[in-house]
Amino acid sequence: MRHCYVLRVFTRGDEGGNHLGVVPDMTGLPERAMQEIATENGFSETVFIDWRQEGVPSVRIFTPSTEIPFAGHPLVGAAWVLGMIGPGTVDRMSCAVGQIPFWMDGEVVWVDTPMAQDIHATAEAGAVAVAAGLPEPVDAWWVRMPLPYLVADLGSAEAVASAQPDLAALQRQDAGMCYIFSSDGEKVTARFFAPAVGVPEDPATGSAAAALAAIRHHRGEKVGRMTIRQGDEIGHPSTIEVSWDGPVVGLGGTVRRDEVRVLEQ
Repeated sequence: MRHCYVLRVFTRGDEGGNHLGVVPDMTGLPERAMQEIATENGFSETVFIDWRQEGVPSVRIFTPSTEIPFAGHPLVGAAWVLGMIGPGTVDRMSCAVGQIPFWMDGEVVWVDTPMAQDIHATAEAGAVAVAAGLPEPVDAWWVRMPLPYLVADLGSAEAVASAQPDLAALQRQDAGMCYIFSSDGEKVTARFFAPAVGVPEDPATGSAAAALAAIRHHRGEKVGRMTIRQGDEIGHPSTIEVSWDGPVVGLGGTVRRDEVRVLEQ
């Protein structure tokens, strides 16, 4: 038997956040069993930690339907477990995109992620958004995270809140990871739809926040900060703090622990 910590990551105070399962010991656990646990949990992601060897712990991230190379809220949640529960002696972990440093600033857990470089602003991205039933965006981009994300600026918080995309249409156009947002300076309102990985709408999406930081960096804002509010439309109010400088994007948020489950595997 092994344990699975059930957390809420990127909470707004004690409320909301994105549920996450963290299995802190994946010793002897085959990939098939990891996928079964993630599917049974039903959260946007479940993360598995391997720290059997001395040195940097490694993590693997699963959605209810597939393994993915990178996601923000699992890394923040894994950092919280590594720092708060144990071993407490490491300050980085590795995932499929490389090593991820992390630290605590009061209650806020921060992870440093690499800045995305593959960014394309094209009319096609906007046309895809419209074809999926979204309002015509002010701007739209493709960003590889490394999965391809459609990122669309809808121009107003009201447009973001009322959007009802056709998820099947997004899938048909290879836009099954879709981030919509509006911004007012450092304040951002956002939603994320991920039918490509079995998540109709995600309450809080660190990787998409990093994609938006990469876009702003690409457009000339070499250093910056923003606060992203997400999840209100589905009853999971969440807040993501974002900073960027050079090749690094920092993702920060608060974490709450809900329960510890005992797994049979």
